[in-house]
Amino acid sequence: MDVLLILTYTAFSIAVFKVFKVPLNKWTVPTAVLGGIFLLGSLIVIMNYNHPYSEQARKYARTTPIVPTISGRVDSVEAPANVLLEKGDVLFTLDQTKYRAIVDSLTAQLTSAKLDLDRATKLARTGAGSRRDRDLAQARYDDLKNQLVAAQFNLDETVVRAPTRGYVSQVFLRPGMIAVSLPLRPSMIFVHQEADIYTGWFRQNSLLRLEVGDEAEIALDGIPGKVFSGEVDSVLPILAEGQLQPSGTLAKDDAGPGRIPVTIRITDPSFDQYRSQVPAGAYGQMALYSDHFHHIAIMRQILLRMSAWMNYLFPFH
Repeated sequence: MDVLLILTYTAFSIAVFKVFKVPLNKWTVPTAVLGGIFLLGSLIVIMNYNHPYSEQARKYARTTPIVPTISGRVDSVEAPANVLLEKGDVLFTLDQTKYRAIVDSLTAQLTSAKLDLDRATKLARTGAGSRRDRDLAQARYDDLKNQLVAAQFNLDETVVRAPTRGYVSQVFLRPGMIAVSLPLRPSMIFVHQEADIYTGWFRQNSLLRLEVGDEAEIALDGIPGKVFSGEVDSVLPILAEGQLQPSGTLAKDDAGPGRIPVTIRITDPSFDQYRSQVPAGAYGQMALYSDHFHHIAIMRQILLRMSAWMNYLFPFH
């Protein structure tokens, strides 16, 4: 873009010198050069501030680590990789032997406790038994009933299901492995099928020009030569560098300045044919266009399109 502006200004200056027959001397040439530096520098500064650009833009997807609520040996893995699943579809199952035995045992005990409760109730009514015996029978029955509810829950949890509509990308779990109920040891990662999240990371210098609803464009490395329009969906109110968490040490500032994450929504109809092909993690460049000095936005648009065409060129083979 800088080269294009310089060449355009050079051609314009030459035309002025030729048409108006301006003499070339130590006054006219330096004036033209300094004027060009001032003019082009001013345009670039105004463009950078009012129409910010980020060379770090990426598509993100929300994921959930799948951790079973109980531990056990994997009996079967039902979820195929990268196939869309509906909420409630089975991901994998655990061996039910232990948990079914507990349910059966508590069911038998509950049946016996119900009979004991009925007998104690009858004896208490006739005066042949004490109310305390009846209360103890009732307490035992209620306790076993609650234990059975918990045991049935554990048995149901041997079938691990999809939390929402989505898919599992990499299925490394296999029958015979041990799945444990530890948050630090998920069995698989579930990717939610939700609206696309395209986020650009912008320098803080343009903070006052980042507003929800502004026009936006994005160029993705995986789709060379294409630029897609959209609008700013959200400007996150906090940076990772600004968070404080309770710990055993005092807070200190050893992080860099950080960048402001801005999420856009792509509204360009031409993007629909590519939407399903862009994987989460896809990289690109993003530009935002504010209402200030809007006529200069064409410079940023040309620059972004040049970056998009440059995506055809890469030195790897």
